[in-house]
Amino acid sequence: ACICEKNKRVTNCRLENGVCWCDSVGSGVSVDCSKLTSKCLLMKAEMKGSKSGRREKPKDAFEDTDGLYDPECENTGVFKAKQCNGTTCWCVNTAGVRRTDKHDADLKCDQLVRTMWIIIEMKHAERNAPLDTESLKRFFKETITSRYMLDGRYISSILYEKPYITIDLKQNSSEKSSGDVDIADVAYYFEKDVKGDSIFHDNILNVSFGNERLNFEKTSVYYVDEIPPEFSMKSLTPGLIAVIVVVIVAIVAGIVVLVSSNK
Repeated sequence: ACICEKNKRVTNCRLENGVCWCDSVGSGVSVDCSKLTSKCLLMKAEMKGSKSGRREKPKDAFEDTDGLYDPECENTGVFKAKQCNGTTCWCVNTAGVRRTDKHDADLKCDQLVRTMWIIIEMKHAERNAPLDTESLKRFFKETITSRYMLDGRYISSILYEKPYITIDLKQNSSEKSSGDVDIADVAYYFEKDVKGDSIFHDNILNVSFGNERLNFEKTSVYYVDEIPPEFSMKSLTPGLIAVIVVVIVAIVAGIVVLVSSNK
């Protein structure tokens, strides 16, 4: 990996023959980081990011909208692929987050789908002193590797765009060995710590820089699975459903016109 000195709106950076190449956000076009990126690509990338300039979420990233429930666990401690509450059932990923609509008890969940990428996004409260990006990155990397015993190679990035801190944990099926801590567990411990509800016994996580405590206003966790989630139309936005309905109505109207003209 490398840093794109001349363009921050990029992803997937890699060194090729000593040159840093990255994919421009929004278009996926490869750009040479030793040169200026074209205005068109920069504008496209800017539109793709959210209004606050924060990094876009992957297409299939989803949040846990259900929160806490009483799960069924395998003897090894992992989630059973199928979870139920009374007669209502759904399929979950390795983080125990629902990845299908809710169904009746006949639902089949063939496999426990792996969550390979967890994005933790925290918004910190206003501070008197500005935060040093390098100290912040170092603190979180050291905390995650020592406190939660996660191998540092699974921390793919720590990004600071004031007031947002975004931590990426990536660990796919082929990378994780039996002795490795699971990123889903790390993220759960970490989220509890940040929200002041630590799972550790008498060991509170104190996030301080320059003798000033860092308080968080909001923490969101997004999950990306090895197989995209299977949410139905009900999970689509009303706007998108309206567009689909209009298209269907137009097609039906077209068929009716054809039928009448044939007569």
